[in-house]
Amino acid sequence: MPSSSYELRFDTGRVCLDLLATTHPVERLDSVEVLCAWITGSGLVPPGTPLVHADASWLLGFRELRGRTQQLVYGRHAAPAPPYDLALARVNELARAAPPAPRALRGPDGALVRGLAGPPECAALVGAVARDVVELLTDPAARASLRQCAGDNCPIVYVDTSRGHRRRWCSSEVCGNRERVARHRRRAQPARA
Repeated sequence: MPSSSYELRFDTGRVCLDLLATTHPVERLDSVEVLCAWITGSGLVPPGTPLVHADASWLLGFRELRGRTQQLVYGRHAAPAPPYDLALARVNELARAAPPAPRALRGPDGALVRGLAGPPECAALVGAVARDVVELLTDPAARASLRQCAGDNCPIVYVDTSRGHRRRWCSSEVCGNRERVARHRRRAQPARA
């Protein structure tokens, strides 16, 4: 059964980390339609951009980048090793693609809105996300703000921009709420015994 777009998350602070989040708790990019919803939801293209030319090769491209990004993000403290170096070389190669060309268009109310000069190609969109990976991993402040969710079995990595850098969960509404419920149950359980 395909994922619905409301299950897609865009709360990690970076588009490349939002792409990583599409594997939890199950594969979210399970159809071209969901990938198109993710591309639009992530802001890679303006809302309403037609992506009718997207096909299964797009899924392969985004999933490959996601796998390489996982190797780099989760292996960021590891000493250089062949898989890490191969992932880095591939992300650098993907980042070379030119981004989709933006243009200003008049909206229905006359205000200028962002559009694209033409239909975006997969390589351009994958390249935009790959550039985000490069920017994230080469920015010492952003790298220092990377956190992994403290929720049980939650692998999501996010950029902690909270005051005091005390954010613990990928989402207060999801993992944070689960933790609060579990804590309440642990406190209430001895009272029943």
